[in-house]
Amino acid sequence: MAEIIKLGLIQMSCVESREGNLQKAMARIRQAAAQGAQIVCLQELFTSLYFCQTEDVRFFDLAEPIPGPTTDLLRELSRELNVVIVASLFEKRAPGLYHNTSVVLDPAIGLAGTYRKMHIPDDPLYYEKFYFTPGDLGFSGHVTQYGNLGVLVCWDQWFPEAARLTALAGAQIIFYPTAIGWLDGETEEVNQGQHEAWETIQRGHAVANGVFVAAVNRVGREGSLRFWGQSFVSDPFGKVLAQASATEEQILVVACDLGLIEQTRRNWPFLRDRRVETYSGIGLRFLDKTGQ
Repeated sequence: MAEIIKLGLIQMSCVESREGNLQKAMARIRQAAAQGAQIVCLQELFTSLYFCQTEDVRFFDLAEPIPGPTTDLLRELSRELNVVIVASLFEKRAPGLYHNTSVVLDPAIGLAGTYRKMHIPDDPLYYEKFYFTPGDLGFSGHVTQYGNLGVLVCWDQWFPEAARLTALAGAQIIFYPTAIGWLDGETEEVNQGQHEAWETIQRGHAVANGVFVAAVNRVGREGSLRFWGQSFVSDPFGKVLAQASATEEQILVVACDLGLIEQTRRNWPFLRDRRVETYSGIGLRFLDKTGQ
């Protein structure tokens, strides 16, 4: 397996047409592959508008099984282009049971991994608890021909436990398919602070775990949300290797030297120095004065 791997991040806007979004995404994957990308990641829920701004049972009709029609198309594209594809989908698991799910499609293996979003938000214009059951597949590293990948999704970005467990499962690169943006009516100072916090915590996950992090956000206005784009890749030292526009659709192709993982961890041996015997409290909701 080569040490230098090229990642392709597809930052795009979406429309109401599932077919239109899917064809645009597939065309962008082809463009990324033509630029040398070996692993290509799409944004969160890329086949539709971000429907979680409202609670409406009609939107459950957007969901599909996995494997299903979209994974079938992307699996064939993966084989044709010889690239790994990371795709975020609205999964219908059973009648009345739905997940926000990402798949890893490998040219040789096919469906190399599945991850169901674990942390589900319920905030203004992000009413995801209405639609998505919390994931039950745990945190994993998915083996592909171009490296070991971990996938977490959007709200998972804020939880250091998720990144740590994914890294401990062997992931060399953690992908975060994302749909995050600014709400109407906020000040520019608040908007800038939100974006800086979002970027900072993910770069912190890269540093704390000695892994590459790739965040792939959508862009453009949908309803009352203005998605802030700015998809980026961070190396294990927290350095931003490339970052996309805040307003424009863009394909980022970024070379990542996986050898930096070993180099960084030798100099910053956080995994070596973890005091795992002292962390039992992490499994509790909160530590009150009695430690319970």
